[in-house]
Amino acid sequence: MKKLLFLFCILGLTACQPVQEKVDLIVTNANIYTVDEAFSQAEALAIRDGKVVALGSSIDMLADFESKDIIDAQGQYIYPGFIDAHCHFYGLGQQLQRVDLVGTQSYQEVLDRVQQFNEERQPDFIIGRGWDQNDWSVKEFPTNARLNEMFPDTPVALTRIDGHAMIANQAALDLAGINVDTKIEGGDIVRKDGKLTGILVDNPMELVEAVFPSAGRQEDITALLDAQQINLSYGLTTVDDAGLHQATIELIDSLQQAGDLRIKIYAMVSNTPENLDYFLSKGIIKTDRLHVRSVKFYADGALGSRGAAMKEPYSDQHNHFGALLSSVEEFENTAQRIAQTDYQMNTHAIGDSANYVVLKTYKKLLSGSTDRRWRVEHAQIVDPADFHFFDHDNVLPSVQPTHATSDMYWAEDRVGSQRIKGAYAYKKLLDESGRLALGTDYPVEQVSPFLTFYAAVGRKDTSGFPEEGFLPEQALTRKEALQGMTIWAAYANFEEQEKGSLEPGKAADFILMKKDIMQVDLDEIPKLTVEQTYINGQKVYDASK
Repeated sequence: MKKLLFLFCILGLTACQPVQEKVDLIVTNANIYTVDEAFSQAEALAIRDGKVVALGSSIDMLADFESKDIIDAQGQYIYPGFIDAHCHFYGLGQQLQRVDLVGTQSYQEVLDRVQQFNEERQPDFIIGRGWDQNDWSVKEFPTNARLNEMFPDTPVALTRIDGHAMIANQAALDLAGINVDTKIEGGDIVRKDGKLTGILVDNPMELVEAVFPSAGRQEDITALLDAQQINLSYGLTTVDDAGLHQATIELIDSLQQAGDLRIKIYAMVSNTPENLDYFLSKGIIKTDRLHVRSVKFYADGALGSRGAAMKEPYSDQHNHFGALLSSVEEFENTAQRIAQTDYQMNTHAIGDSANYVVLKTYKKLLSGSTDRRWRVEHAQIVDPADFHFFDHDNVLPSVQPTHATSDMYWAEDRVGSQRIKGAYAYKKLLDESGRLALGTDYPVEQVSPFLTFYAAVGRKDTSGFPEEGFLPEQALTRKEALQGMTIWAAYANFEEQEKGSLEPGKAADFILMKKDIMQVDLDEIPKLTVEQTYINGQKVYDASK
């Protein structure tokens, strides 16, 4: 009888024990910023099948769940995986195979790097990118005279850092069929004393790009995988590639399906007749890692090359207004065609004239619609009278904070003391739209989301200039900056129900860091690093390895 009573007691105790759910991973002893609606924090989380199952205290997670894989975060900080809302992922990979001209302090340094690249690789066509005449002591566009002397037979094409101007030598111009009589709308073929200087601004660049040697499949694969490694090291788990063609999108899909490309990509389709015919008729494409539902359109050029379309002349160039890259009629027709589908339109607009055309067209076409989330990419110089066109539903801004701190040294020279008040106006854009998607536009800027955060909050360069910040009234709070790199960027991609915050049912995309971006001194932020990056609960980057 005693033995039976003992057995019944044991069975009773066992029956009272809670049944633990099996999960794939438990992370404990962390400081987790969930970035949910309440901006709540947690200590631990459980993951199963690539999704967050629960969050709470370490005690609760270990009591409610069991896993063969338990990570003690040892007090590290966890954030949702960062999302770059506007970049050129494939372009970054391509750039790694070309002449890197970023940071050159003179045209002579540009020439030296080109010469070194040629000696090392002996290419049939020299392609480079990254120069910025605003960083030189002589801030005018150079001519191609020296390039012609150095490379009389090898074509050379060197694109400005913003991608909206190029210097090409005579061999490249000849190959592209460009001469003193060539005329192209939407840009400029710069001449001096009746002769070509080699400087092309915006649309004429396409003539040279059309004769670039085609990259092989293996080169493209290498470009994508190299870009992935850089992005994962910065905690980027989703990137919005602002302009891809069908072949590249299909290659990305195949690499993702094979498990080689693990980063998630929101692909904006480049605006070409072929791309529009294919994708708009096919409809939205959505896999676990690839999302295709938007079209990238260029309304104008860039401010640094004076190609941004302005309502009034540039303050530093008499009677020069920049240019729209397409006619208003063509833009409206394209927008109308996209509006009849489920696709989103994402339009590059820098100057106040371009922004007006885009915003007015959006507002007209989307009147009566809901939840279209059409994006204005950059929204860089906006007339104060036009901010009201942004809203919480159909018209969203997508900005790159490091543009403000890169351009601040000369931006007012371009637009004057009055128009600068509507420039890089991130706080005003947020107030109007309720959300603000943040990105980098790399390789125009650096890949680092920490520089994005720092520029958004501090409005300074990494030397701490200016002390009070550039247009400091337009600074974001740290909370807003983090939201802009996570949940608001996800919203701009129609993905806020699956990522952008750490909540039950959402993808387990997250990063671990030793320091807290929300608390460290401002000047420490650019130097922050990521320890580990996870996508769908799988570790894809480890700084220790």
